[in-house]
Amino acid sequence: MNILILTYWSYPDALIQTYTLPYVRIIKKKLPSSSKIFLVTLEKNTATLKGEAFLRIEEQLLQENIYWLPLPYKPFSISALRFWALTSVKLSIKIIRNHISVIHCWCTPAGAIGFFLATLLRKPLIIDSYEPHAEAMVENGTWAKNSLAFKLLFWLEKKQTQKALHIISATEKMKDYALLKYGVAIRNFYVKPACVDLSLFSEQNKKDEDLLRKLSLEDKLVCVYAGKFGGIYLDQEVFDFFKVARTFWGDLFRVLLLTSHTREEIDHYCDKANLDKAIVVSTFVDHKLIPKYLGLGDFAITPVKPVPTKRFCTPIKDGEYWSLGLPVVITANISDDSEIIERHNIGVVLKRLDNEGYLEAVKKIEEILRQPRKQTFKTIRSVAERYRNYQLAERTYGLIYTQ
Repeated sequence: MNILILTYWSYPDALIQTYTLPYVRIIKKKLPSSSKIFLVTLEKNTATLKGEAFLRIEEQLLQENIYWLPLPYKPFSISALRFWALTSVKLSIKIIRNHISVIHCWCTPAGAIGFFLATLLRKPLIIDSYEPHAEAMVENGTWAKNSLAFKLLFWLEKKQTQKALHIISATEKMKDYALLKYGVAIRNFYVKPACVDLSLFSEQNKKDEDLLRKLSLEDKLVCVYAGKFGGIYLDQEVFDFFKVARTFWGDLFRVLLLTSHTREEIDHYCDKANLDKAIVVSTFVDHKLIPKYLGLGDFAITPVKPVPTKRFCTPIKDGEYWSLGLPVVITANISDDSEIIERHNIGVVLKRLDNEGYLEAVKKIEEILRQPRKQTFKTIRSVAERYRNYQLAERTYGLIYTQ
């Protein structure tokens, strides 16, 4: 059984490295040993498509019988539609020549391409990480509700929901969304959260002394965040929260941001919040170093914008935080995670995005941090083991690919 896997991200992106490849390897284990997997990525950096970088990635994947098919990323436009029309023909030829029997897509933008290919070639379609994208783009202000981009993707989300043989979502609630928005009662529906390598994110990564010294975080209370600001995430509100935390904890408090944002951007947010820039440490690190850097934190924050479609999203970072025993400050109604955090008392849900709401959250975190550290770690880690274990993905893909 040969499989074509379609994604809408570039190979170096964390969404490929932590949210796609681990599952691709699980799928590979479920298939006959002679099976081949063809992985399509969309590269924003053209350097990835050629030279030593390309050859290195290609060689690494070939050792696992995974064939890499990188394509240039094209933002939505008429020329992008023309590009995909031509590319779909090329992919169709690839599917026929390599006897590909299943088209497996990550998220609905890739699923849109998969729908056309599966329909044209009469192949089974699987949609993984199924969540609303079209409405999410409207909610975060990227698209207008009357735009061609929204109308086209929303229609294609409905069509792929109707077409898919199997649909894998991060939350059970997505089944209700499909019925309400698309009028489709999904037949074969599975729930697979954003799992985490629990051996990689573990207690041994906590409070690395050399790294604490390097970043001047010794004997400090550190709030850590790995991610971006803006788009699907809050921006200025996060720094307003940091300002309240700084006022509450004084010079004890520090912020560690693992982000691609420039220092100028971060300083701008600090200035608007009247926050001392010196307490904010920012750096961008390779994902293999993320566990050690996250482990410097005492608590973490997940500032996803609390808009309606985020009930169905997949915050990968929460599982990483929990695996390291970190209490989490999260916005309301985010996937199942806000509810899990509140139910297990392993952080705080921001009910209000104002100074009063931030102060309430800070006081709750203070209460958690006063508890015995070993017991707190054990409690939060157990949540990761229950809700983010790769065994959940093993079970899902086993049901699909061994039928």
